[in-house]
Amino acid sequence: MVLYMSGNDTIAKQSKKQPVWSAPEAGSTHFKAGLYLVSTPIGNLRDITLRALDGLAAADIVACEDTRVSGKLLAAYGIKAKLAVYNDHSDEAQRQKLIEAAKDKVVVLISDAGTPLISDPGYKLVRQAQAEGVYISALPGANSPLTALQLSGLPSDHFSFIGFLPSKKEARRQILNGWKNVQGSLVAFETGARLLKALEDIAEVFVEREIAVTRELTKMYEEVRKGRAAELLEHYKNAGSPKGEIVLVIAPPVEADFSDEHVTTLLKKALKSEGTKAAAAIVAEQTGRPKKVLYALALELRDDQ
Repeated sequence: MVLYMSGNDTIAKQSKKQPVWSAPEAGSTHFKAGLYLVSTPIGNLRDITLRALDGLAAADIVACEDTRVSGKLLAAYGIKAKLAVYNDHSDEAQRQKLIEAAKDKVVVLISDAGTPLISDPGYKLVRQAQAEGVYISALPGANSPLTALQLSGLPSDHFSFIGFLPSKKEARRQILNGWKNVQGSLVAFETGARLLKALEDIAEVFVEREIAVTRELTKMYEEVRKGRAAELLEHYKNAGSPKGEIVLVIAPPVEADFSDEHVTTLLKKALKSEGTKAAAAIVAEQTGRPKKVLYALALELRDDQ
C-alpha cells in the first residue's frame, strides 16, 4: 500500500528555486571557538535552519564527508568556507588537526545529509574533543530516521534506531533476531540494491509485523510504501529494486494468533531449506508454538513429501 508519493508538487517546485538567505551583519551573531555539529538537509535544500546557515557562514573550517556534496550546499546559499575532509577513512592525525583548530577557531562538522554522527563519522572526533576540553555545541535540523518514523504511521512512543543493516545474510539475521523482542518500532537504513535480500530476512524474523519502506525523503519522488514484509517483497520483485536512499520502519512486536494452517505453511517453507529439527525451532521462534509439537508435525510433513 502506498501511503504517500510526491510528484511535481511543492517539494519539486521548491527544489527548483534558488534558496534565499543573506549572511547576517558582522557582529550580529556570535560563535565562540569550538566544534559545532550542524545538521544539513536530507534532500530539499530549504530544509536547513537559519542558525545552521549562520554557523556555516561563521566557520573558519567546515569538516565534511565529501567536498563536492557539501560544496553544492554552500554554493546554493552563497557561503564561502574552507572545506576539510573528515570521513570514515580519516585518521588520528586528521582528527587531532581539527581539534587543535577548534581550540581557537570555529570548526563546523557536517555530514553529506542530515545530522552528524547518525550513521556518519564524528563520534571519535567528539569524544576526543570532549576529553581535551574543547567547547562543543549542536545546531539541530533535518534527520531522516525521525522523518521516516513520522511518515510511517507506526507507533512512535518508543523506537530504536539500529543504523545500516549488515550486507551479509548471517550478520543481518543475527541483528534482526537480537532486536526481535524489543518493545518499540525499529528504524534502519538500507540501500535499494540490498532491499530485496533485507526484506527476505525481515519476512522470516518479523512475520506478521507491518513494515514501512520510505525513500527519497523530502525529495521530488518521496514515497512511503507500507505492508507486511512478504507483501513488500512481492511488490519489489515485480516492480524492481527502488532507487534512492531508503529508511525502513518496523512495527513493534504484537501478540500474533497463528492458525494451524498458517503454522503448517510456515513449517513447509522452513523444511525446504532446513532439516526437521532446525525447521521446527525456526517456526517455534516465529509462532510461540511448542518445539516438540512442531517437530512431530515436521516429521509428518516430511513423510508426506
